[in-house]
Amino acid sequence: MKPRTGRPVVKITDVAAMAGVAPMTVSRVLNAPERVSAETAERVRAAIETLGYVPNLIAGGLSSRRSRMIAAVVPTIASQLFADPIQAFTDTLERAGYQVLLALSGYGSHDEDALLRQILSRRPDGLLLTGAHRSEAARRLLTDARVPVVEIWDTAEEPTDMLVGFDHREVGAAIATHFLRHGHTDMAVVGARDVRAMARRQGFVETVEAGGGRIVAEHEVPAPANIANSRAAARTLFETMEGPVAVCCSSDNVAFGVVTEARLRGLRMPEDVAVCGFGDIELSRESAPPFTTVSVDGMGIGRTAAEFLLARLRGDDSARRVHIPFRIVARGTE
Repeated sequence: MKPRTGRPVVKITDVAAMAGVAPMTVSRVLNAPERVSAETAERVRAAIETLGYVPNLIAGGLSSRRSRMIAAVVPTIASQLFADPIQAFTDTLERAGYQVLLALSGYGSHDEDALLRQILSRRPDGLLLTGAHRSEAARRLLTDARVPVVEIWDTAEEPTDMLVGFDHREVGAAIATHFLRHGHTDMAVVGARDVRAMARRQGFVETVEAGGGRIVAEHEVPAPANIANSRAAARTLFETMEGPVAVCCSSDNVAFGVVTEARLRGLRMPEDVAVCGFGDIELSRESAPPFTTVSVDGMGIGRTAAEFLLARLRGDDSARRVHIPFRIVARGTE
């Protein structure tokens, strides 16, 4: 069969002949590059590029029972929080000969359950999932599928399979401790109502109250939080505040909205308003003033998650779980 241009279909044997190797070697370069010398792999890839060869990955997947595809599920691409983990995850897997399919789950468990059914019907070799709290239906689905799963950006006593994350309640507690150490007593929370943001809020509130402070206001914004909604929440907060307040924000987008609104109102930071975000994205460094935030090694999370999946695909059945540290980066807002 010829394509519509009339050009003959390039076969794997054509690539092998140009590269001076056996067809099996071409297949190995495509499916298991670690088993081929760098020089041979480069020669084969050059032939593929010259001839415009497109491998039949479906047929190859059926014969090897591997799709060479990994699915990565994140709630949204509207937040830069997930950019670094997914980039590092994708880069690591691509070097090992796998392609990453990115899917968006939103923030509802029902949305994720339906999405997982669709993804698993494509028979991926592995899954990266954001968060470690799944519905029972999702857990059954993943167990029955018998594919390696790595959950990131969270912790859980009983993860689905492998885990690379951190404790969001501990993050909230660390922000509260930071504010308390700087002498703040009146605190506020501005954040989205997703499960991880709510866990940070819980850790923050509990630690503030245990340390003798008080929560004077809480304002919720839709998930994923954006700057406009955050500024609106900040306006309501500042119109009712009766003195200096320290604000825990669920993300750097939220913190930027709070900082912007405070600056436009002539409020001093941190004397009148102290602010801490979450994510340590570029916005936190380039804001005026740059604001305090929580930094998590997103690149490390993505890279480690990919390494866990690759180890499992090589036959290592170890239970792999790692706790990623975080730190507060103090800037111009306390």
